[in-house]
Amino acid sequence: MTVLQGTRPRVNAGRLVEQVAGLGAIGAVPGGGVTRLAFTPGDVEGRAYVARLMEEAALAVRIDAAGNLIGHRPGAVPGAPALVLGSHIDTVPDGGAYDGAYGVLAGVEVARTLHEEGVRLNHPLAVVAFCDEEGAHGTMGMLGSHGFAGVLPPGAARVLDDRGIPVADLLAAVGGDAERLAEAAWSPRDIAAYLELHIEQGAVLERLGVPIGVVETITGRVNVSVTVDGVAGHAGTTPMEHRADALDGAARLVLAVRAIAADERVVLRATTGTCAVEPGMWNVVPGRVRLGVEFRDTSAGALEAALARLAEAAAEVAGATGTRVTVVPGARTSPVDCDADLRELIARASAEQGLPYHRLPSGAGHDAQIVARIAPVGMIFVPSRDGVSHAPGEYTAPEHLAWGADVLLTAVLMRDATPDIKR
Repeated sequence: MTVLQGTRPRVNAGRLVEQVAGLGAIGAVPGGGVTRLAFTPGDVEGRAYVARLMEEAALAVRIDAAGNLIGHRPGAVPGAPALVLGSHIDTVPDGGAYDGAYGVLAGVEVARTLHEEGVRLNHPLAVVAFCDEEGAHGTMGMLGSHGFAGVLPPGAARVLDDRGIPVADLLAAVGGDAERLAEAAWSPRDIAAYLELHIEQGAVLERLGVPIGVVETITGRVNVSVTVDGVAGHAGTTPMEHRADALDGAARLVLAVRAIAADERVVLRATTGTCAVEPGMWNVVPGRVRLGVEFRDTSAGALEAALARLAEAAAEVAGATGTRVTVVPGARTSPVDCDADLRELIARASAEQGLPYHRLPSGAGHDAQIVARIAPVGMIFVPSRDGVSHAPGEYTAPEHLAWGADVLLTAVLMRDATPDIKR
């Protein structure tokens, strides 16, 4: 593909690719995956690596009370709101080297390019590596962006992770301070725009042969705990017609969950991700099964409809199997539309680079949907090979990494030249 050579600066593609590999080596595991969970020694080492890169980009580096690593560059106009670039560097267990990390490193590369080219923006520039996006060890996930937006739930620092460690202690391990969490919050008037560059984590762009995605909506999701209570009994002596088999009921519910998306089209995605059988013996009819269900969609109404349909299915299964089914909705994240002006700005930035683009929703959640509570947000996607993410096979080609960062840089320059709207 031929990329037009304009007068705007370009990122150092080789340096960016090298730094993505360098961060990916921290927490690398056999088989090509990366395990760098938030708050672990690997996370601390990765944060130190990124902090050094921020300093090399002439950014002033700090860690806020919510554990976010922030590099700051002043602007030329006193009192102007900041342009914020960000993502996360923590991974899931045996994840990939690109999810989140690419967006942070591309933001740092944008800052370094501006510094090396002697370009001073009107707006301050902030690059943020948000803390604990993935929800390590059962924490809430997107903890840092919640703190950044000032929307952390009351008592969040007192919550224990699944190892029994308070979030306050986890934050302290990465330089945060649970006693000052309110100080991490940014005001809407402090942010002109938030831009997040990310791998797609799906296969749409690759299948279309398009290098840039302009994200229109970030999918919302709701987690649901489903418990099926039957009657445990001896597998050899309990007649089939007399059983209240909890796993029988659970199996029917797993299929019902899939059908809510695949057949009934109530939501875009429906997944049963966990299944715990009690007592868990091969010679005992299961007495209880716990399922973890998740629904995702770009419509809050569709998510509510999926919950209602699941409740109906639960009642049907309970009646058919002689079990009792309890459905308890849990954590949820609302769908978020990316800012219309920033969507058009990203499209124009892509066109200026001579890069085709495609408008699409994000099936995954991102820090951007939390930041959207206080600022206009825009997201840029680049292709993921075979749509693989959260796995060792996660990969994005070097040219796509470079082109995405160039679009981010161009978008920053375009937004910097746009008058601010008072919010």
